[in-house]
Amino acid sequence: MSRTTSYEGFTAEERAAMKDRAQEMKKEVRRSSRAEKAAQAEQDVMAKIAEMPDSDRILAERVHAIVTAAAPVLAPKLWYGMPAYARDGKIVCFFQGAAKFGSRYATLGFSDPAKLDEGTMWPTSFALTEVTAEVQESIEALVRKAVS
Repeated sequence: MSRTTSYEGFTAEERAAMKDRAQEMKKEVRRSSRAEKAAQAEQDVMAKIAEMPDSDRILAERVHAIVTAAAPVLAPKLWYGMPAYARDGKIVCFFQGAAKFGSRYATLGFSDPAKLDEGTMWPTSFALTEVTAEVQESIEALVRKAVS
């Protein structure tokens, strides 16, 4: 029996994300003090958000404002070229713009350290097309729960 499909490898977007992550890790090692790392990480996140296409940038700016206000214990940092928010160095949540991997919607995602556990199954990723007042309240509640 022969196989007609073959593995094509990583997409250009996936390779770019891996390169972004490698650069992020190099930058983290080069920074000396904890305060310098935190300040520069915040600047890196804001610069990455500024580079996004308008539709993603608007959402990312709103998510950034909501997350940093709702959970000041989270430190902004880049993660695979995406704005992310960490506690004790571990990513709790992140924003993935639609353009990042050619999706039709942006994503607000949560990693393992997020305390969103609810029974035996719970969502860890949310499609995001607009930040309304209701969506803002949902994000605030999720982020607060994630760091509780």
